[in-house]
Amino acid sequence: MKIIRANVSQVDALAPMFDDYRVFYGQQSDIEGARRFLRTRLENNESVVFIAVDDEGHGLGFVQLYPSFTSTSMRKLWILNDLFVTKEARGTGVATALLERARVYAIETHARGLTLQTAIDNEAAQKLYEKLGWRRDEEFYTYYIDA
Repeated sequence: MKIIRANVSQVDALAPMFDDYRVFYGQQSDIEGARRFLRTRLENNESVVFIAVDDEGHGLGFVQLYPSFTSTSMRKLWILNDLFVTKEARGTGVATALLERARVYAIETHARGLTLQTAIDNEAAQKLYEKLGWRRDEEFYTYYIDA
């Protein structure tokens, strides 16, 4: 397995996995929309995507990071917004490798760290995050409002 940073040339390979990720979260399949969304993010340097691929170059999973900033420490902060591993590759260490690549990227970019949110019932992901040293925030609540 190899982890590569995606660029626009990988959008067609990435889009089906991104679409599967969206479907997993209850959205309707939209491959063309996925391509457009990813292409725009990558062309405009609005996100960083790492893809795990096997020896033949087939996609095994991806992680997508969005930049943010923390005012208190006056540093960059990466939002780990999307993490997905194909059904065939689950349980093989792909998620761990992608999370580690994201952590290393945060170090490389001198970021304060990474932050993520996961569903309350996604216990498998929570166990993985905690095993890898992620800590659940017990100090702040997250709020949201539709625009």
